[in-house]
Amino acid sequence: MHVHILGICGSFMGGIAAIAKSLGHTVTGSDQNVYPPMSTQLANLGITLTEGFDEAQFNPVPDVVIVGNALSRGNPAVEYVLNRNIPYISGPQWLLENVLQDRWVIGISGTHGKTTTSSMVAWLLEYAELNPGFLIGGVPQNFGISARLGESPFFVIEADEYDSAFFDKRAKFVHYHPRTLVINNLEFDHADIFADLAAIQTQFHHLVRTVPGNGLIISPSHSQPINETLVRGCWSSQQFSGKHWQYELINSDGSAFTVRHNDKPVGEVHWDLLGLHNVENGLMAIAAAHHAGVTVTDAVNGLAQFKNVKRRLEVRGTINGVTVYDDFAHHPTAIQLTLQGLREKVGEQRIFAVLEPRSNTMKMGHHNTQLVASWQQADHTLLLEPKGLQWSLAELASTSTSDAICFDDVSMIIDYLLQHAKSGDHILIMSNGGFDNIHRRLLNALPTRTEKSDD
Repeated sequence: MHVHILGICGSFMGGIAAIAKSLGHTVTGSDQNVYPPMSTQLANLGITLTEGFDEAQFNPVPDVVIVGNALSRGNPAVEYVLNRNIPYISGPQWLLENVLQDRWVIGISGTHGKTTTSSMVAWLLEYAELNPGFLIGGVPQNFGISARLGESPFFVIEADEYDSAFFDKRAKFVHYHPRTLVINNLEFDHADIFADLAAIQTQFHHLVRTVPGNGLIISPSHSQPINETLVRGCWSSQQFSGKHWQYELINSDGSAFTVRHNDKPVGEVHWDLLGLHNVENGLMAIAAAHHAGVTVTDAVNGLAQFKNVKRRLEVRGTINGVTVYDDFAHHPTAIQLTLQGLREKVGEQRIFAVLEPRSNTMKMGHHNTQLVASWQQADHTLLLEPKGLQWSLAELASTSTSDAICFDDVSMIIDYLLQHAKSGDHILIMSNGGFDNIHRRLLNALPTRTEKSDD
């Protein structure tokens, strides 16, 4: 079968492409604003990619078109599919019908930590030789790919609450029917499709309704929004971090911690990850893997060998003592937690936070108060103001109690860093997009600059 994917370079749709290819289908696709790591993964799979959404991509006519949720009515490719009556389907629905129907699905949901926790769970099952399938919104470095079919009943999926397609406004995760469900946390996000937190809680309530009676829902005991959602109806067993699963920090930066199960210590994790958020993600991953049959001992030992997902506080390089990190943080809570973890690691060394407020919710101004608070642990914050913003990012920066400067061009940010960064500094670049390849451009320029004294 010839499967054509519109919006193929998104992390989810790229994973769909990989799985469709492994099922033996001919896979093609199109997108715009293409950047690694997904473009690299597609190229390695030998998938033909068309830039843009013109009609020529439909020659030959595919058997089915999988439509990504980034595309809407008015898009030339969408209109062509509708006008020619070409069969089409959403990515989540295709996944359910072709992959998930007979699998033990482990769904990882929540506002933050989905990609990291999904990667952890997939790795723990792999470590226990259970050979899971998975589809993750990033590239776990233990695997080097974002998706695979797998050869066991188990399938780990990042369960996203965003809508499925222009013709299916239900949350993606409603299609997945998980037997094991993790709800990491729950905050307001995706202001472009949800009016408020209550609307998101309703979608999570619908998700809870799909978990079977012999399934398990794992969530933190202290989260009021999650507890409010579960009170609306829950027909499955429940376990809670902070109650059934606990941790005790060995190192304050989260690089080592003790795991407790039902108040009994069961092992220690020593790993390369930082931050309390990752400790909490790890605890959830252990609980989910345990439900799938992994012993607690194997889960703890496996977690110590976990390599974090690309673009999650990923060190891109150290040049002349200046370390450059790439992080996907796109919500104030994620930004704050990432900076907190890095601060615990580097102590008094200087941190330059470089932020592109790119998500729809941030660009709409819904998180402005939280956004300013999120970067306060950085010594210097450099902000790229998106084009067409309806409010002033520079005015917001002026309310910061720590140093914050707004720029309208990436080249200006690079020039500033070249002038002010010195040996021992840490440059944390945060965006959920390509950020005009700022990481590589900065690393290429750092060896050629003449270091200046502290500003």
